[in-house]
Amino acid sequence: MNIKLRLTILSFLEFFIWGSWLITIGAYWFQNKQWDGADFGKIFSTMGISAIVMPTVFGIIADRWINAERLLGICHLLGAVLLCLLPGVDNPDSFFWMLLLYMVFYMPTISLANTVSYTLLIKNGKNVVKDFPPIRVWGTIGFIAALWTISLLHIETSSAQFYVAAGASLLFGIYAFTLPACPPEGKKLQSTSWIDTLGLRAFSLFRTTKMALFFVFALLLGAALQLTNAYGDTFLHDFANVPEYKDTMAVKYPAIIMSISQISETLFILAIPFFLRRFGIKQVMLISMVAWVLRFGLFAYGNPADGLWMIILSCIIYGMAFDFFNISGSLFVETQSPSGIRASAQGVFMMMTNGFGALLGSYISGIIIDKYFTYADKSKDWEGIWIAFAGYALVVAILFAILFRHKHDPKEVQVVQH
Repeated sequence: MNIKLRLTILSFLEFFIWGSWLITIGAYWFQNKQWDGADFGKIFSTMGISAIVMPTVFGIIADRWINAERLLGICHLLGAVLLCLLPGVDNPDSFFWMLLLYMVFYMPTISLANTVSYTLLIKNGKNVVKDFPPIRVWGTIGFIAALWTISLLHIETSSAQFYVAAGASLLFGIYAFTLPACPPEGKKLQSTSWIDTLGLRAFSLFRTTKMALFFVFALLLGAALQLTNAYGDTFLHDFANVPEYKDTMAVKYPAIIMSISQISETLFILAIPFFLRRFGIKQVMLISMVAWVLRFGLFAYGNPADGLWMIILSCIIYGMAFDFFNISGSLFVETQSPSGIRASAQGVFMMMTNGFGALLGSYISGIIIDKYFTYADKSKDWEGIWIAFAGYALVVAILFAILFRHKHDPKEVQVVQH
């Protein structure tokens, strides 16, 4: 089978699993289990907690000891078992710990899937910058397909959503073992250093100013991503409390409006090779940051009636904000890392964005919103919230433009050689 097709299937399944429950778990929590809302906030922290350590740890394992495709398969097989056990949990605390255990195995697979894709593309003489984005776009399509599957089956509030995810995880786990071998490149390192023995060489990337700054800004943009994930859907739902907006389409079908963001992703992913070749990683990352400013700013002044166009445009811009940072950043790490530490370097990137970035974004924003943008009746000053977020993104963009130094070299978008 053509290697691009095989990796397309890999990308589709990777995000189909996540999309099967991520958006609908709230409906399951409140309408099926009827558990307390305060405990629900902990559910999304499982992603950040697990992403702080586990992607790096599993990346080290893939660099030093176990084939990346086999490790990917093992994680998804174990994940399938844990997903099947989730519906049987009968209290919120146990549910949190079970989901956290599942995320310990799922979050590393995002960076492992990238590592497997990059490795096999390079081995087959492909250009990762040119050929990876059209493959990765099928991950977003997989996420959308999962949402449609759960919706059409009418299992948004049912435990069946976890069984759908488990079935896809089992299929992916088996499929991963059929992929061509991606042996640990770190075994080639001729060193007796305890750092190399433990597989911690990827953290040496922080010694260079350029990479250290890149990872710091990855953390700051990871926080911005968490802001839109946490509050975007809630923002639209709150318009139901305003009589003039409660019967508008955006309020009745907020998930459909927000899904425009995922559809936009599929288009901007395909544009990444052109932008990287034309402008380089610094300009592409800067474009992403400016897009975050627009994403939040349009939300601040949009509404479901005459301002619906602003909300829709914000969702379209989200594709640029997300892809030009996440996908381009992953490609940058791949091009800047020695072959023996590429899997663990991807893990470090995941740790900074979905780990520290996600946790800091959700924790600090929660405190700020409660203190400065929540009225006595517990309603939210959404205009103020989004303007504050836009201001944050603008400051990050200005600092990045001033501090991050990287001269664009068109050669870095060529095939990365092992």
